Amino acid sequence: MIRIILIDDHAVVRTGYRRLLSAEPDLQVVGEAASADEANALVSQCQPDIAVVDLSLRGSSGLEAIRGMRARHPGLRILVLSMHDSAGHVTQALKSGAHGYLTKYCEPDEVIEAIRRIALGRRAFSPEIADILAAEAITDNAPALHSLTPREFEVLRMLAQGESTNRIADAMHLSPKTVFNYLSLIRQKLDADSDFKLLHFAAAHGMVELGQQPAIL
Repeated sequence: MIRIILIDDHAVVRTGYRRLLSAEPDLQVVGEAASADEANALVSQCQPDIAVVDLSLRGSSGLEAIRGMRARHPGLRILVLSMHDSAGHVTQALKSGAHGYLTKYCEPDEVIEAIRRIALGRRAFSPEIADILAAEAITDNAPALHSLTPREFEVLRMLAQGESTNRIADAMHLSPKTVFNYLSLIRQKLDADSDFKLLHFAAAHGMVELGQQPAIL
């Protein structure tokens, strides 16, 4: 039996996946969480085999959830299931410890098959994600973006979504001063001498969700 936890901030999404996975004789959903903090507590409590994780969580980040859960349970296998399909999101998820990445456009059977593959110690990617990774490997289109750590990437992503420094600090359990330090490092790595250039870079690399407008701090 493969023990699974679902990490997604939409209850209706979790309910749908719980029903889908629980119908399989070898899969068991043992818990759900809507935020990184809840996910960290849940993984310590349940000791699951697989975590299915969205990258956009309530008041926090799926990247932070992946890092926290893996720190508490190193044997945990991670499958990202997200609307984000940019090379940056995929790369940072893998850096954080994910073993597979599917988009939410994939078919239910693909999710089930990916969970089984990852449980066997293999990796699993939906076709469009595999294409993105192959293109990045061949062309290396975004070396500057790849230079960011997962935490730096998350600070930039939240900035691009219009979050204030204090809001970023609260969500990531950091001090505002630490967030400013991260932003300084990010500007250096991306050779961005203004917030406008920083946010333009984020938008160009798919870090701004539809319906969101970047804001200058």
